[in-house]
Amino acid sequence: MKYMLLVCGDDTADASGMAPVEPWVEELGDRGVRLHGHRLALPAEAVTVRVRGGEVLRTDGPFAETKEYVAGYDILECASLEEAVEAAAKHPVAALGAMEVRPFWPMEGEEEAEKRIRRLEAELTEAARDRDVDRALACYAPDAAIVLPDSGPEPLDTEAFRKAQQSAYADLSGPVRREVLSFRLRVDESVAFAHALVRIDADRGDGTPQARTLRVTTGYRAVGDRWLIAHEHASAPGDGLS
Repeated sequence: MKYMLLVCGDDTADASGMAPVEPWVEELGDRGVRLHGHRLALPAEAVTVRVRGGEVLRTDGPFAETKEYVAGYDILECASLEEAVEAAAKHPVAALGAMEVRPFWPMEGEEEAEKRIRRLEAELTEAARDRDVDRALACYAPDAAIVLPDSGPEPLDTEAFRKAQQSAYADLSGPVRREVLSFRLRVDESVAFAHALVRIDADRGDGTPQARTLRVTTGYRAVGDRWLIAHEHASAPGDGLS
């Protein structure tokens, strides 16, 4: 679940001895907990806007005059409120000011979207098993851009991807075993992103086994009542497999 972390500073506190925030940002970013965040300008640079009787009223300065103010924000993705609170407590500003942790309002259909995307991944696994290129391509948007480990830096369109897959399958015998080792998914209304480790096992035509682990980043978009792959980037980490 996503949480908004409001970093509330205190203009009367002495921040000269405060620990740097960069290690906190790096640690939570590496763990996939911190999705985004930024520091905000001081309250004196704020503009407060109200509409009364159809008239726009603009006031320079913050909504409320107080010694505490929102100095920045971070968006966290945590399994529970307790995990989000634990992350907030480790923020350096927590020792001087306050951290407000607030869950995002749940989106309608987010769980259903995740189920559909996971079913799409299962369809790719079955298509690989049968070496069915057409079945796999049905999971991609017509204008999808695809980067494969051996295709160079320029993305392939779906027709070039079809030819690359057909060529790869021509050198193999029997089914292709596709196993998703890890899969992290984030869904946001009509777009979604996933990071995965995928292992591919197959036998060459001469019976020699072939194994490869790929790091795959995928962008999905909702098309009607379906989710399709709009962008995919696969690379081979240095795992000693070939």
